[in-house]
Amino acid sequence: MNTADLFKKGEPFPAEWFTGKAFLTSLVSKDKNNNFSAGSVTFEPEARTNWHTHPKGQVLLVIDGEGLYQEKGKTAQVIKKGDVINIPENTEHWHGAGSKTSMTHIAITNYEGDEQVTWLKAVTDEEYSVAIQ
Repeated sequence: MNTADLFKKGEPFPAEWFTGKAFLTSLVSKDKNNNFSAGSVTFEPEARTNWHTHPKGQVLLVIDGEGLYQEKGKTAQVIKKGDVINIPENTEHWHGAGSKTSMTHIAITNYEGDEQVTWLKAVTDEEYSVAIQ
């Protein structure tokens, strides 16, 4: 069984936060016991998040495919099935699929109060082209 098939593909993300086709299946919502949410995110080839930050950090567990993760001012890194990415609080970054590969990860995102993410500008095609080289 393909590990990406563990969870349904989910609902499309809003185009204002993503480039290309990306989908979310919510797994755990913030509640009285959990000060985080978790979701399965599937990116089709070339799909990616906008630049963004998390006030209390995020963890990505890559469960299928191959993609990219980049922090502002650093070189993009290839991420693949089995990788765990621990993103520090307030670190500007983006993540998404490769140019020819899809990628699915579980995103565990912490809250600070009611705040979970601050969306910033889109990753340009030029920034993405440099990242995939």
